[in-house]
Amino acid sequence: MFCVPKHYEDVLDYIMLPAGIINDRVERLARDIFDDFGSQPIIALCVLKGGYKFFTDLIDKLQTLNRNSEKSLPISIDFIRLKSYMNEQSTGQVQILGGDNLKNLSGKNVLIVEDIIDTGNTMRKLLSTLQQYKPNTVKVTSLFVKRTPKSSGYKPDYIGFSIPDKFVVGYALDYNEYFRDLSHVCVINEAGKERFAASI
Repeated sequence: MFCVPKHYEDVLDYIMLPAGIINDRVERLARDIFDDFGSQPIIALCVLKGGYKFFTDLIDKLQTLNRNSEKSLPISIDFIRLKSYMNEQSTGQVQILGGDNLKNLSGKNVLIVEDIIDTGNTMRKLLSTLQQYKPNTVKVTSLFVKRTPKSSGYKPDYIGFSIPDKFVVGYALDYNEYFRDLSHVCVINEAGKERFAASI
């Protein structure tokens, strides 16, 4: 359960959160979301690419609750892609890619599913953009919130884990598109940053 792929063994510092603990926490988040929204239909908006694994697991657990509860939560899904990183540094610019159908969010209850909140600036930009389409409500769940002095102070409505100010990979979080195939959340070492650095 604590194994990592051979091709990543020498580029990781340590496992921060094993897959089993992540799975348990995602189940708890699903229960909290399910209880809070009641039977109101929601649009779950997945922030790609890093959020796809959390999103998939969260929706699976919400569907399980739908099958085994007195009430049920109607869920539609949509996707958006944000880009703000090169190597381990934020570029300071947030690109919103896709989202052609954001006007469909008008009057709806929206649940944004994000992988990690770092400074919070990316999410603030997305929330500001979404408000132009006048959704009914917008809630945010992020699996990770980083404890960093660079934080803008933004906190999502549902938090999986508060983590140290380390650059983490795995569970679909990447470093220049690598490590998405890693089950656990790990801290990349300096050798890994060098090997997988993006050419600018």
